[in-house]
Amino acid sequence: MENSLAALKRMGYQNKMAGHGFRLLAVGIIKGRLGFRHEVVDRQLAHQSGDTYDEAYDRAEFKEERQVMMQQYADCLKNIGSAKVLVGSFKRA
Repeated sequence: MENSLAALKRMGYQNKMAGHGFRLLAVGIIKGRLGFRHEVVDRQLAHQSGDTYDEAYDRAEFKEERQVMMQQYADCLKNIGSAKVLVGSFKRA
């Protein structure tokens, strides 16, 4: 199984994108565009809260919500992938 850095290098994205960048991109789309709650996104990404109370007692998994969230995210990526994209240099004059 290939790790994310090796996959990015193989696809020609070495020094252009990091594995963590995909997580950041996902969080931005899922929270910003799709409107899912912070707790659900964090649980999907397996983030640690840093709060010992939460880590000890909060066992909510949000399985159904996460399933809906990931399907909507996949649909969003599919739609983005089929959209027309403008390529160019967009610098201020």
